[in-house]
Amino acid sequence: MPVRRTADGALAVLAFLVLAAPPASGQERAPDGFYCDQRKLGRYFYCRPPEGKKDEQSADLSTARIPTARAEVDAIQAELEELRAEAVLRPTTASVSAYIRFQREQLDRASTFSDVWRRALWADPSLDYNLQRPVSGYAKRAWLDGRKEERAEALAALSERYGLFYFYAASCFACQEFSPVLRAFADRHDLTVKAVSVDGGPSAEFPDAVRDSGQMARMGLGGAPTPSLVLFDTQTRAVTPVAFGLVSQAELEDRIFVLTRTEAGKDY
Repeated sequence: MPVRRTADGALAVLAFLVLAAPPASGQERAPDGFYCDQRKLGRYFYCRPPEGKKDEQSADLSTARIPTARAEVDAIQAELEELRAEAVLRPTTASVSAYIRFQREQLDRASTFSDVWRRALWADPSLDYNLQRPVSGYAKRAWLDGRKEERAEALAALSERYGLFYFYAASCFACQEFSPVLRAFADRHDLTVKAVSVDGGPSAEFPDAVRDSGQMARMGLGGAPTPSLVLFDTQTRAVTPVAFGLVSQAELEDRIFVLTRTEAGKDY
């Protein structure tokens, strides 16, 4: 049977269409309290979520977030400083005891860390620096003995490839002190030393010295103090500064060995 459309029925249909239609572009529909809140139709019926709900969810997430280890350490440090300040400013039995007790807890924590550290080194040789450069008495002596033998072998073969340039000044007091040291070092290891006088003055230890005619500047030592000692590689023609000022024979031996036989960072 056909439905009879009355005026009231047409108004009802029109009201439904208006409520169900989306808002016009660029306009927001004001929420209907009864339509949205009481009937709980949700966002599919263009109802806005209750204000503050999003902020509450964010707050829940932030409180549930687990603090990092760094944050925990910072909190412990802050608590320790606060307890100490309280004990210093108001030194009651309770405040001082609280500070001592909390400090002892952190000392125990540090002791445990130190113990686990050494156990980890014992268990994994790749973590133990002592195997590369010993620091304990017995192991260090053995390492130094081996180092001396290696250095002696290197210095014995040094003259086959290297020579020394020695820049001095006759008026330089430090040069007068260093020249005999260098002469003894060169004789001991059979090294050739080319002495260059920057002021033209003679040297008793190096009578065949020549006057500087630009050699120092060409080696990149322009303006360097005297005495200056340079190692010269006859194979690569490389120039390597060894020492400026006074140094001992033992120091010269160690420096030249490091510069010619070790790579940067090997000993550290």
